[in-house]
Amino acid sequence: MFNIYDNGTAFPPGYSKIVKNGEQIANFALFSAAASRVELCLFSGEEEIRFPMIRTENVWHLALTGVEIGTEYGFRVYGEYANPQKLMLDPYAKAVTHKPDLTTEESRSWFLMNDNRDNAHLAPKAVVIPEDFDWFGDSAPNTPWAQTILYELHVKGFSQLNDKVPAALRGTYAGLAHPVNLAYLQALGVTAVELLPVNFFVDEPHLQEKNLQNYWGYNPLAMFAVEPKYASSENPLVEFKAMVKALHGAGIEVILDVVFNHSAESEQGYPTFCQRGIDDQTYYWRNDSGHYINWTGCGNMLNLSSGVGRKWVVDCLRYWAEQCRVDGFRFDLATVLGRDKPDFNAQAQLFTDIRNEPGLQRVKLIAEPWDIGHYGYQVGNFPSYFAEWNDRFRDDLCRFWLWKSGDVGAFAERFAGSADLFKKNARLPHSTLNFITAHDGFVMRDLVSYNEKHNEANGEENRDGRNENYSYNHGVEGSTENLSGTERNTIENDRLFAQCGLLMSLLLANGTPMLLAGDEFGNTQYGNNNAYCQDNEITWLKWADFNTELFELTKQTIAARKQIQSLQNDAWWSNENVAWFNLHGEPMQLADWQNLGVKALQILLDAKWLLLVNAKAESQTFILPSCAVSQWKALVGTTNLTFISSQKVAVSGMAFCLLNKTDC
Repeated sequence: MFNIYDNGTAFPPGYSKIVKNGEQIANFALFSAAASRVELCLFSGEEEIRFPMIRTENVWHLALTGVEIGTEYGFRVYGEYANPQKLMLDPYAKAVTHKPDLTTEESRSWFLMNDNRDNAHLAPKAVVIPEDFDWFGDSAPNTPWAQTILYELHVKGFSQLNDKVPAALRGTYAGLAHPVNLAYLQALGVTAVELLPVNFFVDEPHLQEKNLQNYWGYNPLAMFAVEPKYASSENPLVEFKAMVKALHGAGIEVILDVVFNHSAESEQGYPTFCQRGIDDQTYYWRNDSGHYINWTGCGNMLNLSSGVGRKWVVDCLRYWAEQCRVDGFRFDLATVLGRDKPDFNAQAQLFTDIRNEPGLQRVKLIAEPWDIGHYGYQVGNFPSYFAEWNDRFRDDLCRFWLWKSGDVGAFAERFAGSADLFKKNARLPHSTLNFITAHDGFVMRDLVSYNEKHNEANGEENRDGRNENYSYNHGVEGSTENLSGTERNTIENDRLFAQCGLLMSLLLANGTPMLLAGDEFGNTQYGNNNAYCQDNEITWLKWADFNTELFELTKQTIAARKQIQSLQNDAWWSNENVAWFNLHGEPMQLADWQNLGVKALQILLDAKWLLLVNAKAESQTFILPSCAVSQWKALVGTTNLTFISSQKVAVSGMAFCLLNKTDC
């Protein structure tokens, strides 16, 4: 049975296990400046035992004996703005009992702060779990930024339909770590997986009403807890750690997509589970009228300018880095991290805290550098130790390849590393995280198959999702199954060429490339560009429809990238290592850069790698540069290339070819 040992300590927050006089002691600590009283509530079966906590400044704490693995607990908070009838979840919970039922107005009412019924029987509770793990033999890859190739994937969607993985493991952490998948990732050549959120999350009320689920996971409830729905075993944390260890063994880093910009508590007046009921004023931003500032579009915005908010973030990052050995973090709507007024400040204290934390020195930090608030778009403005998602790369390259834009200058600026955005404050080219597609938006196959989004399955009458996709369907919207053989083959061939051009542009550009899982073999989401609530075959990777030709091109391009010095040394390109040539093999002049009709150019890297780019539909003849008269060997995109003479080649429409000097 539980017994008070002593007053405990105010540090560390949450539950911690300590040994005093040879006895196992459980210490609990919770911050709340707003509370006048806090009770620690422990559960033994259906019985609830309450213990008044001790206050030291604004931290409530207590130490007990008898707390064993599997013990469930929560807090009841008293005060002017609190409701002790509602059980609150520990913000530092390492595991959570269950997800709340929010399907109806009645089920949601149990979690409203103005409802005076006791909800302990329904509330999600923290669980004391074993955290030990055998890390023997684990070694972090520590891949340099310049050699990093990211691969964004969803843990469930990646293996759910892969019949090479045992059925019981599909869609799980163990499934991702299965030898079949490790071998696949190694063969592809990527160096890191960037996992969509794996922190404990809940489905929003409007999705539960429609019998839909939040597939992506960007609605967090417990940031220290691993999401259990992706586990094949009874201990999700152990399975997650085993996955990390297995990926490390394959030389692959693990990057977590984390959500510190908002919580699952949504708007004021919505169900409350944790921070709002513990200390609303401290955890959330409000305007002068006392209403939540909603610059995330998710109902609330976490205040990370306070000491408590900053500590919560840093403690969480350190936990995942040290205890789970992940290799980095991608921050969703990362502008919120720097909001300290609440306008954005590139020198915000949270950035300094992260930078100075010893446990975070080796990890990679990636920002999604925008939110929907005041001055929310901050691409290029994050501290130098962050890489940043570069949506300008996505948009300019899509316009160049798929739209009528012939702006070769914009293509070259992005391809060379977006120096206009990132070459400042001693930043290096790896700072631009280049991508064409991501979880949010069209997948690559759909980018070349649809002119319009098709999100009807989301239940929002196709209003949701991005409208500016810069996509092109090549004459038919979506599937070509009903077309004649000749017409179908022509369209599918054009779509394949366009995908190859986009993939090669991504993987051979200066900066850090991020490939979306499935793009390398032609996966489709049937035109849905906002599939956040589609936990089904719309989003799961369709391994049965594997385009081997596209996969081989992607694999070859990645392998070539690893050989090109100018893509491995994390340096800005200059006249010493890159030269730009027009169709005639002459250095690009102002008139060439301003010619919007040609949509083609040549790029010579390290005097031995020649890239031929033809982004228009018609075939293009290139005269190779006079400084490159030696024999050339086509490495990637060979089916699109015809040698006419030693210095003249014809390149198919919508094609990207890579050549290498044979005498080097």
